[in-house]
Order: sequence, then C-alpha cells, then structure tokens
Amino acid sequence: MKVDGGLAAGNLGDAGRSAAELEQAGYSGAWTAETSHDPFLPHVLAATTTSEIELGTGIAVAFARNPMLLANLGWDLQAVSKGRFILGLGSQIKPHITKRFSMEWSRPAARMREMILAVRAIWDTWQNGTPLQFRGEFYTHTLMTPFFTPEASDLGDFGVPKIFLAGVGPVMTEVAGEVCDGFICHGFTTERYLREVTLQALEAGRAKAGKTMEGYEISGPSFVVTGNNDEELEKAAIGTRQQIAFYGSTPAYRPVLELHGWGGLQDELNALSKAGEWAKMGELITDEILNTFAVVGPPESIAPELKRRFGDVVSRISFYAPYKSDPDRWRSVLDAIKAA
Repeated sequence: MKVDGGLAAGNLGDAGRSAAELEQAGYSGAWTAETSHDPFLPHVLAATTTSEIELGTGIAVAFARNPMLLANLGWDLQAVSKGRFILGLGSQIKPHITKRFSMEWSRPAARMREMILAVRAIWDTWQNGTPLQFRGEFYTHTLMTPFFTPEASDLGDFGVPKIFLAGVGPVMTEVAGEVCDGFICHGFTTERYLREVTLQALEAGRAKAGKTMEGYEISGPSFVVTGNNDEELEKAAIGTRQQIAFYGSTPAYRPVLELHGWGGLQDELNALSKAGEWAKMGELITDEILNTFAVVGPPESIAPELKRRFGDVVSRISFYAPYKSDPDRWRSVLDAIKAA
C-alpha cells in the first residue's frame, strides 16, 4: 500500500520545499486539492525539487475547465516531472460549477466520461499523430495544427499521465472504472460503502471496458483521529466530527449515510447548514458515526486498523485529518504502515 501526503500549497513558494520534505519522509505521492488555490501550479515547483515521489491533483475540478486545457496541463506536468504526474479529477457539485465557476452543468457522469475520452483523444493526436476528430454530445475537438501541437518527445518514454477520477455515487464511480486508471475515494466513505457499493461499480465499469481490476489503483483518503493524550484526541475528534457533518449535509452524499441507516441525519445536517449552525452540526456526529467514518486511537493503533479495514482493497492511502497536528506524529504513523 502506497502512503500519500498533502502538498502544502497555501503559499506557492513553499510547494517545492513541501514536496521535498514529503519525499524525504518516505511518502509515495504528493497531492494538491482545488480549494483556495490552483491545484496545478504547485506541481511545477514540486517537480524541480523531487525525483521519485508521484505528483497528483486530488482533485482538480474538471468542469471548471475544458478537455484541451486539461490535456495541456497534464502533458506539461508529465514532462516536467519526468513521468510522475497523475491527473486527478472530480466533478464538484452543481452550485459550485454554476455559481462559483460560471460553467455549464448537466448529466455529470456522462459529461465526465466524454471529457476524459476527449483528453485521451487529444493526447493520442499529440503523441501518435492521429488526426483529431473527437465529436461528442458535450465536447467537440476537430482542429489541431502543427503550431499548437507539442513535441511527442516531451514525454520521452514516460507516456501520458494516468487519469484518476473521484466519486461517491455508483454512476460516476462506474465511469471511473471504465475510462480511468484509478479511483479516488471521497473522504466521506466508510469501509462498508467501499466494499458494497464502490467496488461493485468499479468492477462494472472495468467490465464495460473489457478490463479487470488488475493494476487498477484505488486511493482511499481516510479520516484519522489521533493524539498523544486524551486532550489531543478530543480536540482531533471535534474537528473531524465537524468535517463529517459538513459532508453529511450535502444531498449528493446521502446514500453513504442511508447504507448505515442514518439517512434522516442528512436532513438535520442540511437544515443546520442552511442556518449556519456549524458547531451544532458536529454535535450530531455520535461516537458510532465517528468511528465508522474515521480510524480513532493513539498513533500506534492507526496503521493496524487502516490495514484491517482497507489493506485488501485500496492500493494507496492518505490521512484525512481536518485539524492541526505535528509532522512527527504523522511520520510515526507512516513508518508503521510501511512496516506493516
């Protein structure tokens, strides 16, 4: 199991140093998320300060962009990193796409499938000289002149980047299985949901493409609540309860709660979110819910529990800890996972 870390990208100038520290600590991948900063730019700097660690967006908002732009970004970052870049995409939800990015939203799973196929068609043109004749329902790409075509030698023997897709619902997850190289589990995922819903959808998508799960990567960001004493554990638990409640308030994630018989909780959380009652939302996350979504315990207990829950399912893991913690604590957890 690969262990991934988050690339510090709040200050763009820190990205190179952060990536080097992750590589030195033994992490397999350094990932960025599209929150308050661009997820792609940090990897330009990270590529110049590292030589082995994989670099990926986890996630970049696909529908905030178009296939040609994503193809350019993926191509150039693959070239500068010498084959270490993973293009990790996600759909986001409709209000963000239409109100924050002012972009179109319709039939997200079908649109995502077509977007990824369009990116691959563009890469095929650049890499192999195949005429660009992509015509779809949402995207059309039929013009590519030599002036706008990057050199195939940019990528050397590395080939085009892997594409990972994030999802929660089975329809988007099936798309990931069909047209992608890997899947990024949302942090709002439980072991049961992963095994009973996610895996089945991925396998259906792979079968549709005439492929098996062999070599397919599943990345599992996992909530982790840990601390060196009771006070630290309680502080970590409060932050994690609030994050779980925030995700639980989103209607798109209701099926995860319903699988466990907690569907009514989504209504309560959604109502409180509209009222801005963020602290009260966290108070609705019981110990049972917390322990279902998160691995909870002292640092030495984290690795064995992560392995028990996900060791036979995910190929890479990252720590989702929505609270501040010292790097040494996570390094000890990392070492324990590697040893296991």
